[in-house]
Amino acid sequence: MMYYLIRDTLVECSAEDCHGSGVPYVAVLTTEEWQSERAGFDMGIDLEPDTKNILNTKAEVNYDSLTGTFFIPNRRDFDKEEWRFAFAMDEKGIVFIDDGGYAGHLIRRVKRAKKWHIPSLERFLYDFLEQIIYRDLSIMEGYERELDQIETAIQDGEGEEGLIRLNTIRGELRDLRIHYDQLIDLGQELEENENGFFKSENVRYFHLFTNRMTRLYDSATSLRDYTMQVRDLYQAQLDIKQNRIMTVLTVVTTIFMPLTLIAGWYGMNFRYMPELESQWGYPIVIGVSLTIAIVSLIFFRKKKWL
Repeated sequence: MMYYLIRDTLVECSAEDCHGSGVPYVAVLTTEEWQSERAGFDMGIDLEPDTKNILNTKAEVNYDSLTGTFFIPNRRDFDKEEWRFAFAMDEKGIVFIDDGGYAGHLIRRVKRAKKWHIPSLERFLYDFLEQIIYRDLSIMEGYERELDQIETAIQDGEGEEGLIRLNTIRGELRDLRIHYDQLIDLGQELEENENGFFKSENVRYFHLFTNRMTRLYDSATSLRDYTMQVRDLYQAQLDIKQNRIMTVLTVVTTIFMPLTLIAGWYGMNFRYMPELESQWGYPIVIGVSLTIAIVSLIFFRKKKWL
């Protein structure tokens, strides 16, 4: 278990100092530790989190506390297990219940990176939430560059491999949009400050966070629409290729139709066909066939069908 006091930075402390200092605190406990230590936090709630079955990010207002869960997709590899943990808080501080260690990882990053002129629980929460999404803007930029490359490859006729990656990106953006939408709801719930846990002048932090999440949500939505446009471009390129193939087949068929007629006509072998006895019959048929083919090709070229 880890305990911190929110001073000008996060200061590690003991459980006794956490409960008796009068300074806002942050605690990170496992589910088992929470069950044995929750009476000391005096939140008046009967929270029994099952961190393995957390499926979304949300916050719920109780009579004298605020509880909720975090469900965070792994941005490095969306196929890996998501990070899941719960929390419970009041005006005195916040407790994270985490069996996976990710909440503690985020808090240590806040401790290393942040130093506050006016420390408060609200400012810590803002910085903690910011750590959840600190790489997401660069992730969005990476998606945009990758989609540009796929679009260029499709225009150059080399988009088959990129189409598989395109579908993967679309699925990842869908997961991020859901995540951002839930974080927006969480930020709005904190901004509402229904229990009056937060100072009115500090609620602005949650408004700033909600605005940032809205921009990320809009970016993910725009990129997801972009994937649809790139996929439509691929389909259009495929249709163009198919149309070209059908055009060539149609031209070839059209050229050989009169030749097939000639071959069928003189293939009947009636006894009294005069051309069969003529010494010029065979060369004439060859000449007529070549003329038909050449005239047809010139005609299709002028019509730009070839």
